[in-house]
Amino acid sequence: MKTIRVVAAVIRDGDRVFATARGYGDYKGWWEFPGGKIEAGETPEEALVREIREELAAGIAVGDLIRTVEYDYPEFHLSMDCYWARVSAGELQLKEAQAARWLSAAQLEEVDWLPADRELIEEIRRGLEERSCGF
Repeated sequence: MKTIRVVAAVIRDGDRVFATARGYGDYKGWWEFPGGKIEAGETPEEALVREIREELAAGIAVGDLIRTVEYDYPEFHLSMDCYWARVSAGELQLKEAQAARWLSAAQLEEVDWLPADRELIEEIRRGLEERSCGF
């Protein structure tokens, strides 16, 4: 099975995190933490900064690694490095996603997460409640 390496930003503002709904592909309409593929020669952190700039037109500061999610989709294996992040320049603007929401810990279950992203929800809830994110 093919492995795809990606990064995801859990962008935090106070007691909320930013989530987007995919605007394309087989999983259109499903919710995820924004990010994308790591290109050759990039560190995961560099890829994350680039992807957020491309997808959301904003600069981010990358915090601590939450964890790497390993998930088998029917077509491929996903290896996703997930980091806490915060907006450091500009404002988040949707360029590819069909929708976005800021979610509190209590609202995390209100959207239909992609299966790999769902793996992070409890850790994110704890991070929001403990106010820890590596900054």
